[in-house]
Amino acid sequence: MKKGEIYEGVIEKVDYPNKGYVFVDDQKVVVKNGIPGQKVRFVINKKRSGRAEGRLLEVLEKSPLEMRKPVCSSFPACGGCMYQTMPYQEQLRMKECQIKSLLDQAIAAGGQTDSQGRPDYIWEGIHGSPIEFGYRNKMEFSFGDEYKDGPLSLGLHKKGSTYDVLNTGDCKLVHEDMTKILTCVWKYFHDRGISYYKKMQHVGYLRHLLLRRGVTTGEILVHVITTSQEEHDLEPLKEELLNLSLEGKIVGIMHIINDSLSDVVRSDETRILYGQDYFYETLLGLRFKISTFSFFQPNSLAAEVLYSIVRDYIGNTKDMEVFDLYSGTGTIAQLLAPVAKEVIGVEIVEEAVDAARENAALNGLANCRFIAGDVLKVLDEVAEKPDMIVLDPPRDGIHPKALPKIIAYGVEHIVYISCKATSLARDLEAFLAAGYRVERACCVDQFCETVHIETICKLSRKSGFRGENMILTTERLILRPWTDADAESLFEYASDPDVGPIAGWPPHKNAEESLGVIRNVLTGAECYAICEKGSNKAIGAVELKLNGHTDMTESDDECELGYWLGKPFWGRGYMPEAAAELIRHGFEDLGMTTIWCGYYDGNNKSRRVQE
Repeated sequence: MKKGEIYEGVIEKVDYPNKGYVFVDDQKVVVKNGIPGQKVRFVINKKRSGRAEGRLLEVLEKSPLEMRKPVCSSFPACGGCMYQTMPYQEQLRMKECQIKSLLDQAIAAGGQTDSQGRPDYIWEGIHGSPIEFGYRNKMEFSFGDEYKDGPLSLGLHKKGSTYDVLNTGDCKLVHEDMTKILTCVWKYFHDRGISYYKKMQHVGYLRHLLLRRGVTTGEILVHVITTSQEEHDLEPLKEELLNLSLEGKIVGIMHIINDSLSDVVRSDETRILYGQDYFYETLLGLRFKISTFSFFQPNSLAAEVLYSIVRDYIGNTKDMEVFDLYSGTGTIAQLLAPVAKEVIGVEIVEEAVDAARENAALNGLANCRFIAGDVLKVLDEVAEKPDMIVLDPPRDGIHPKALPKIIAYGVEHIVYISCKATSLARDLEAFLAAGYRVERACCVDQFCETVHIETICKLSRKSGFRGENMILTTERLILRPWTDADAESLFEYASDPDVGPIAGWPPHKNAEESLGVIRNVLTGAECYAICEKGSNKAIGAVELKLNGHTDMTESDDECELGYWLGKPFWGRGYMPEAAAELIRHGFEDLGMTTIWCGYYDGNNKSRRVQE
């Protein structure tokens, strides 16, 4: 099998988000954008390290799961939908299997299993969207052409293309009001022969059409986004838009100037042609003011389902300090505020924070505080300590340097909302290693016909977890808070002939004596189990013995480094790697000025400064 070769095969399985698997002569090839059971033709576009990826060229035979006809004229060329030929219940079944499989693997790898080795948590299934079509409250359409030098088009990009734009005037992901507006805008500019912006040459006028519509209010914002390279009178367009027969009502028409070289929707200047630059939406009894670039869940009705589950997972927050990290426009914070002592939301997008503050005031909530900034930095500055944490990070998940700070709070419960389950599965490794367990999980389909889905997990701190210390990571290792159960793992290694007795300790008569020694020695507040990444099993331990727990220290800014690791792992350089990270932690996080390294010279304990 070589790059550029063309093959045919049947997609056996599709993993999240859209990774299909085709087998060719026992070689597994990843082919994206397919449905299980489809016979496809594909070209090999990547081949390395025994792995192959193919680009879908053509669907030769439909899948047995494709039991209905396409609902729009642009399918399957359009990249907006993937699964519209599948009945909705089949879509839900496939998505649920994908997410559960992903979580099962992550939770089992973290050591959270029952006596049969199966992942031990409560899976609560998938919740579908209340409406399957016309659910999106926001859509960005692009100006372009369907083929090179073709007539003006306005719609969504062709699947796999960054240049070709399809006319999607009958898109079923949005309300009919939006498609009427799209058709009106396209016809206006098409009839006048106005140019579109060409990304490679950086010339032209028309860029995007951004539409937002409140599902519960029917209020609509229209944004025509252009460059400043030409000037055109948009007053006639405004009048045509206002004369459209719509179910909802246009409350604002904006002309946004965007001269950025990158193909993003942003504003260098916003001109209000009509009305206002915001609309209102209601969610679970709260009212939200949403502006042009404010983040808001794109499926309002499914968002109500999502946030109802989140509220249930969070439980009673009476008199609690709650942190809502990656808070967006503060929807979750405001749902929790009525009974909480205080909710602090942290969000990096300043406009979203401004909207959150305004919406909290609109809903009469005085105990919501929103901070604009990066979670990684804000957690070092905020004085309050949370009783509960809600996480709703962007698609890439939580910043790896922010994870230890979140875990270090040691709160009893954390609720994690993820729009990309692979990021959630990666982050769960750190939470499980730090002494948390997944109690409940489910998913909510906010994005019917597409590959995307929201996942919700409730994590609880296991008894015996020492929440005062942090989780530390190196290239190959995780250093997590020590628990008494880890003594069993260390004794298991010490009992293995290939590992040998615990280094530096006298021989022990039996397992009970060995376990007793381990438990008595590893008692400090800064004691960590050493685990290989991808495993929750302790292969060693390392600790900083603070003043009062060692005869080597003379003041509170001194401590002693202690460690144990089985002999096979010394050869891999694990101990220097673990010790170096703990020394860094001592100096940088704990403010130590001296770290002593105790070692035995015969039977006499010596002391020397760890360089």
